[in-house]
Amino acid sequence: MSDGGRMENLLEPDLSVTIGGIRFANPVIAASGTFGYGREYQGLLDVSRLGGICTKGLTLHPRSGNEGIRLWESPAGILNSIGLENPGVPVFIEKELPALRTLGPVVIANLSGSSVEEYAEGARLLNASSVDMVELNISCPNVKAGGMAFGLDSEAAALVTAPVRRALNGKPLIVKLSPNAPCLADVAASCVKAGADALSLVNTFKAMAIDVEKRKPVFDTISAGLSGPAIKPIALRMVWELREAVKVPLIGMGGIARTEDALEYLMAGAAAVQVGSATFVHPQTMTGIIDGIAAYMKRKGMVKLEELDIRFNG
Repeated sequence: MSDGGRMENLLEPDLSVTIGGIRFANPVIAASGTFGYGREYQGLLDVSRLGGICTKGLTLHPRSGNEGIRLWESPAGILNSIGLENPGVPVFIEKELPALRTLGPVVIANLSGSSVEEYAEGARLLNASSVDMVELNISCPNVKAGGMAFGLDSEAAALVTAPVRRALNGKPLIVKLSPNAPCLADVAASCVKAGADALSLVNTFKAMAIDVEKRKPVFDTISAGLSGPAIKPIALRMVWELREAVKVPLIGMGGIARTEDALEYLMAGAAAVQVGSATFVHPQTMTGIIDGIAAYMKRKGMVKLEELDIRFNG
């Protein structure tokens, strides 16, 4: 017998999860911007074992990214100011997507933009492609509204989500939320009302670093995005709170480096998790987490992934 008097499961537990009608073999997804287009890691881990791969952030037109330093380590995380360097949606579809499709995991295209029109056109092109679903990055600045990120305001978030939903014409839509919003629950609710099938949270926290020898900010952009272990307790709390605010699947992320981290998110109500910064340190982190979740469920006598939710039985 195992914990709580339950019979330990003698069979392999079912780690599969369905989000937006798409079945994932397991809940572990490579986060956008940390896994390239999958092929970059093929010699370092068995990429086919992942539940999904979320592409680098894509924009309608190519972007060269930010000048100057782009990555900076902090004591418990990484600051990044990449600037969405990417070849553009059309080039991605033509040159990167065919190989990505052969890897096996669910393919999620992360879509960014600077205007509603750019987002909608990018979504239209992706809808005609073989990607399984789209993750909408609403942390980008709305150039027509003075540069404020779409994801900071519920009306702005809905303004971009709705036309993307229409352009996708049935292809599942995930909206990736910014933790910098004054009221994340309001933004989440507006995205769901505008057609989001799922929400992923959280994107990076706005932060900065100063080079004390040069006596100036490290990044040309001054501020950058903070990810890694430092943000996990805050991101976890946000997943917990949104579980009560919206009724669509949540994909949790932020500081996941061990099986225990992923389990916390799943217990808080996330349907799946995305792993990012930890992959830079240990490329096998995600496959280790998959094995760890299976071992935990087997030890606890759990059969289905949803049993991990601590509110599953009450």
